[in-house]
Amino acid sequence: MVVDDDDIDRLTTLSFLSDYPFMEVIGAFDSPAAALEMAQQQLPDVLFLDIDMPQISGLELRKQLLHVPACIFITSYPDYAVESFEMAALDFLVKPFTAERFAKMMERLQQHTLIRQKATLLEHTLGADTIFIKDGSEQIKLQLHEIIYLEALKDYTGIVTAQKKYAVLSPLGSLIKEKAFGSFIRIHRSYAIQKHFIKKISSGEVMVNDIVLPVGRSFKDALKGLTVNL
Repeated sequence: MVVDDDDIDRLTTLSFLSDYPFMEVIGAFDSPAAALEMAQQQLPDVLFLDIDMPQISGLELRKQLLHVPACIFITSYPDYAVESFEMAALDFLVKPFTAERFAKMMERLQQHTLIRQKATLLEHTLGADTIFIKDGSEQIKLQLHEIIYLEALKDYTGIVTAQKKYAVLSPLGSLIKEKAFGSFIRIHRSYAIQKHFIKKISSGEVMVNDIVLPVGRSFKDALKGLTVNL
């Protein structure tokens, strides 16, 4: 999906993409609002976003579509680089860009896609409490009730048990939407826990299995009913 309110820039991006037959553009928009509506109906795999747009900026649009696996920002303003990578950008192109620079970005995108295909998050689920994940070339069987907490690591999520920490290629926000992870409580933008491991809850912190984790302000409601000491 390509979103850019400048007609020439949008057409330029589409022209570059036409050189890559494996890229199927499901939509090109001058309106971020229209793009958001489309993305909610048909989820794209990749976003190509301008940043400085009316009504909804590219950064805000990405914030609402963080579950899209890859995002490339294309802008005339290099000062947005830091903010864009905070929004899990795969790359950041400054207009005007060359075919060579675009090719490097596409190579990175292909590598990212290949990794995602090889590192399938959940190979399959057995019963209600068992999952298989990939750990290198091996498939590891995990009992869900043994997972103490989940930790966001950019495109990855850390899965922490008492014995070992694993990493799977999926954002935390997407992972906890999986049916298998329905027992986890989101306590912070970077953490989700299982309540049966909670030992202590205090203002701004929670202790799970002797590990102290922060509680984000916007996530405190998730712990209501478990304690009166918030």
